[in-house]
Amino acid sequence: MTTLLRNWQRRCIDTALEHFTATPHFFCQATPGAGKTRMAAELASRLLGQDRIDLVLCFAPSCQVVEGFRSSFAAVLGKRLDGQLGAVGAAFTYQAMEYRDEAFWRLLDDYRVFAVFDEIHHCAGHDVLLSNAWGQQILQRIQDRAAFTLALSGTPWRSDDRAIALARYSSPEGHLICDYRYGLKEAIADGVCRSPRIVLLDNQKVKLTEELDTESTVRMFPSIAKLLGESPVTYEELLRHDEVIDQLLGLGCSKLDELRLIKPDAAGLVVATDIEHAQQVALALEARGEGCHIVTNKTPNAQQVINAFRHSACRWIIAVGMISEGTDIPRLQVCCYLSRIRTELHYRQVLGRVLRRTGEPDEQAWLFMLAEPTLQCLAERIADDLPDDLAVLNEVQMPASTSGSISGWIGAIGNIDGVDDSIGNRTALAIETGATSIFTSGDSAAEPNHQVSFSRHYRQQLLACF
Repeated sequence: MTTLLRNWQRRCIDTALEHFTATPHFFCQATPGAGKTRMAAELASRLLGQDRIDLVLCFAPSCQVVEGFRSSFAAVLGKRLDGQLGAVGAAFTYQAMEYRDEAFWRLLDDYRVFAVFDEIHHCAGHDVLLSNAWGQQILQRIQDRAAFTLALSGTPWRSDDRAIALARYSSPEGHLICDYRYGLKEAIADGVCRSPRIVLLDNQKVKLTEELDTESTVRMFPSIAKLLGESPVTYEELLRHDEVIDQLLGLGCSKLDELRLIKPDAAGLVVATDIEHAQQVALALEARGEGCHIVTNKTPNAQQVINAFRHSACRWIIAVGMISEGTDIPRLQVCCYLSRIRTELHYRQVLGRVLRRTGEPDEQAWLFMLAEPTLQCLAERIADDLPDDLAVLNEVQMPASTSGSISGWIGAIGNIDGVDDSIGNRTALAIETGATSIFTSGDSAAEPNHQVSFSRHYRQQLLACF
């Protein structure tokens, strides 16, 4: 399968093999959707072929990503990665590390182990005192015992400013040092990733009615940003507003109709806030005659639901705490962002779900969201794959988190899975919509009660990042 490698994957593998002659740790930052798992599997194959390793252990933040590693590595290596007899290794969630016994960890002393860590930014710490639970396991169990390590991340920074496990930082600046970096600009230029088109939905005449005791006041706002900044209305309330949902879904459905004329199996993702919200979105989609699946961290057999959607003709999947990171569904090409989470890491990971290309006709990805100030700022920064202010390590003081033959290692591996845990050109476009709707926030005990209604004067702002 070497002939199927992308150019960046070949270059990264060659760089890693040369790097491993001097040091055992390699850090790769590649934009979400670029194919990090495939590269890691081929690197493992090369190390095995050169007789530099005996076993492969992979770790990832969720069961869905672990399953993807198992299947990808098995396809490349021609051997299973399930920890059973005859396998070349195993894959686990980060959560599962703390449940492994000493017999398991002795594998790193008895064999030459290649340890792969996906989305390594989940694991914090250069020392035990400043580490989280997952980082502690890497520092104490793996870092000095593995023959080689490969740390992977599409978004290599942490919101708590702690160091990433296995990462290096320049001194005294504290800049992250990547041994190989492949950014979104390069991925789009190479035809590896789709070019993102981010559409911000705003309203030019927002009416807020506030009731306190027997008095009622009415205020008008020229934008959603003004409403959120100068009133008690919260962003999450707007996400649950029926008209907001309908407007965003309308944009997403129209774009999906257009894309499916070219790519018949193209699909859409809605990132919802919670399970109740997901059900509200599902009803709105069904009212439009759209078929959809809901998958949350409470969904029985969630992996089977995702796998079924991956190969089905269903147009939409609604996710809560799932599909935001590492999950590979290449036919996803449209996303409606209705999550209350407004962090750069989560936002970029969600965008990455619709960036993976499958062929010539799918060069664009579309993301629709409200023109909320934080999200607009994140959208405008997409052109910078690694924002300078996030790629810098700031020193913080935080307490530690609490939380023979090859056949001989099989019993130590076992078969335990962890618990799943879960801008360049700008154009303003005016569109006309249907009737106004009313949203009431809070119950009768809330004060003040308020209602939000929208005029027909909606505005879209298109951010074509590349």
